[in-house]
Amino acid sequence: MSSFSTPLSKRLGLTYPIVCAPMFLISNKEMLLACAEAGILGAMPSINARTSELFRDDLKWLRARTDKPFGINFTIGLTDPERLKRDVELAYEFEVPVFITSYGNPTEIVREAHKRNVTVLHDVINLKHAKKAEAAGVDAIIGVSQGAGGHAGTINPYVFVPYLRQNLAIPVVAAGCISGGEQVAAAIVLGAELAYMGTRFIASEECGAQADYKELVVKSDHNEVVYTDKVSGVHANFLKSTIPGDTHTPGHGADSAKRWKDIWSAGQGISLIDETKPIATIVEDIVREYHDAATRL
Repeated sequence: MSSFSTPLSKRLGLTYPIVCAPMFLISNKEMLLACAEAGILGAMPSINARTSELFRDDLKWLRARTDKPFGINFTIGLTDPERLKRDVELAYEFEVPVFITSYGNPTEIVREAHKRNVTVLHDVINLKHAKKAEAAGVDAIIGVSQGAGGHAGTINPYVFVPYLRQNLAIPVVAAGCISGGEQVAAAIVLGAELAYMGTRFIASEECGAQADYKELVVKSDHNEVVYTDKVSGVHANFLKSTIPGDTHTPGHGADSAKRWKDIWSAGQGISLIDETKPIATIVEDIVREYHDAATRL
């Protein structure tokens, strides 16, 4: 399957301009390896490893198996400061080429990352925060649109992606409702330089989600997705059948992982997912769908 690229995907050394988004609890080292070998950027939150020592083990495992790029997500405001500092140091030690920052001010991380030629992406749900991140020196903005899994925004991607592009001097990454190659093509047409996909990869063999979670993703459609602040205190998209009626589960750090285990997130792109497959096969499907869409264009 022939490759396609954007300036940012070339800079990152990817075969395809696609990111498997970091997902709390369920992204793991096996996903990152499979994504790297398939030519896309896999990413996971550092806090998916319960301790910094286990995070080190994950990075060591990855580096023993691939020299291709992968990314680590640092949830700045939701991670204990000492844990965050240690995890960032480990990412430098193992030469992680891409950082994805979220939930906080990335200025300090960006300053040190750029000394080591690390690319920093930062996710936002509005232009105000995008401008702040741009001023902090990040290399690209991830625009998390309406319908994305997890902590999503409220702006339709058809507006949000070009709006960010017109108002920023750095590349834009499109996130939200990207479940296949058609949406990847649409994101690039809108001016995005990477397509950021989470929900599609929940239904992958390598994903750490439990079997019931994957089955629900495959069997459900967007009517199962609810946008609510009753889980974390911040509006996000979840699978409504997994949310207890009186739930309020604050926190997102490693210590709260057990409480989150059975509250499952997904985006509206769930409607277009109908099978669990290996990541390599999913990427092949996406690339074929992209080329079919490009031919129609």
